Amino acid sequence: MPMPTMPSLRRLAAAASGALLDALLPPRCLCCGTAVDRQGGLCPGCWSGLSFIAPPFCARCGLPFEYAAQEGNVCGACLAAPPAFARARAVLVYDDGSRPLVLGFKHGDRIHAADAYGGWLARAGKELLADADLLAPVPLHRGRLFRRRYNQAALLAQALAKRSGVPAVPDLLLRQRATPTQGGLNREGRHRNVRGAFRLRCGPASVEGKRVVLVDDVLTTGATLAECARVLGRAGAARVDVLTLARVVKES
Repeated sequence: MPMPTMPSLRRLAAAASGALLDALLPPRCLCCGTAVDRQGGLCPGCWSGLSFIAPPFCARCGLPFEYAAQEGNVCGACLAAPPAFARARAVLVYDDGSRPLVLGFKHGDRIHAADAYGGWLARAGKELLADADLLAPVPLHRGRLFRRRYNQAALLAQALAKRSGVPAVPDLLLRQRATPTQGGLNREGRHRNVRGAFRLRCGPASVEGKRVVLVDDVLTTGATLAECARVLGRAGAARVDVLTLARVVKES
């Protein structure tokens, strides 16, 4: 009988560990907690309520178009005021369907969902990741990190690194100033709120000439991600892209 190869042994080990995990923690829907058939899955009701973003969308900010458009088309907002980052992509529209999923991960300690989200991000951001040098999560201020106990953007970046092979640098950026929550602020207020809030932890040499993908949970107006992109750009990053789990399409 031939000896099993290393890839075969890895597959067997993964299958065994998966079976053990299912026995200890029966698979539950990432959104509502209903029993499902596999870890990291969604029940049919929650799945049907999600709006996954697919072409056609703006080549710069990733905003879905409501009409047929050619590849490479740019939305009016990006033409009028090009964002600080090169491209942004997101997995989901942030709406009533995705909100419980995102907030449960961000505030509800559902960190076990990170691995599944890493796979979603890898698919949605395939073009950004193709030649990326590193992943950088948007950082939390140390006070907020202490209260929340984890940075959801860092968990997403680490899960994405495992799926994509692009290394994640969780502490590349530092949030040097505690800012009030962005909730309730208009677009200009959000930009003012985060101005000067970030810096590189280790100096320009850490990003000079590198293609960086910023990772976060939700893109709303893009103010926070744009400020992070400016910091990286001023330090000499060759390109800064953005990849998020969800994005707002119509601001309230």
